[in-house]
Amino acid sequence: MPWLPEAAASDEHSLPAGETACTIELGERTVAYILRRASRRTIGLTIDHRGLRVGAPRRASLRDVETMLLRHGRWIGEKLDEWSTRRAHETLSISDGLQLPVLGGPLRIRLAIGANRCVWNLQAGEPTLTLCLRAPTDAPRVLEKALREKARELFAERLAHYAPLLGVTPPALSLSSARTRWGSCSLRSGIHLNWRLIHFPPAVTDYVVTHELAHLREMNHSPRFWAVVAGLYPDYRAARLELKRLAANCPQW
Repeated sequence: MPWLPEAAASDEHSLPAGETACTIELGERTVAYILRRASRRTIGLTIDHRGLRVGAPRRASLRDVETMLLRHGRWIGEKLDEWSTRRAHETLSISDGLQLPVLGGPLRIRLAIGANRCVWNLQAGEPTLTLCLRAPTDAPRVLEKALREKARELFAERLAHYAPLLGVTPPALSLSSARTRWGSCSLRSGIHLNWRLIHFPPAVTDYVVTHELAHLREMNHSPRFWAVVAGLYPDYRAARLELKRLAANCPQW
């Protein structure tokens, strides 16, 4: 179903305190959004399956908010269109024989009786991951734990590879499971990478790793930032496009 402006503009009476349903004309389209006022210093924009949401300082006027939206109108339109065409993730049923993408290739999931542990066999003609389960209902948790551990190993290795090229010590690594963000970087807490990147080819993971490392030099997305990314990973543009293509069908359970 195409995204409709009205979808984001919920009945104002059903909104939490501090939130208001609004609309704005951006070019030829009417865009609905939820405005939330809070104790913050800047105006921030978020776009996800719910539509456009705007966080603003309590002192900011509606004109200030609309000026920000108009300034970023093209970006807002592109992101809303991306969400409108994104296919809804199908929740996987984890059964014996299920095939999942891991590192861009097929991985066969096998189920067995056991103490909620996993056994990797990546040397066979068909790589497998056997989940030894106390009960079938434990499968999602055991599978996620196995993939998280594999993801952490991979991410740590790639950070150790690229950080010296930037002249920095590998930063602290944390795993995330954010629904709309593949990575983030903080000078204080280090780098956060989405564990579901383990499903994608190594080139895609390398792009996300170098993207976040580059933020240690430039905490923005300026031309200087992209020059740092290109210095670490020259083919980043192709990997970035591949990430966008694969993200729409990332397995969920």
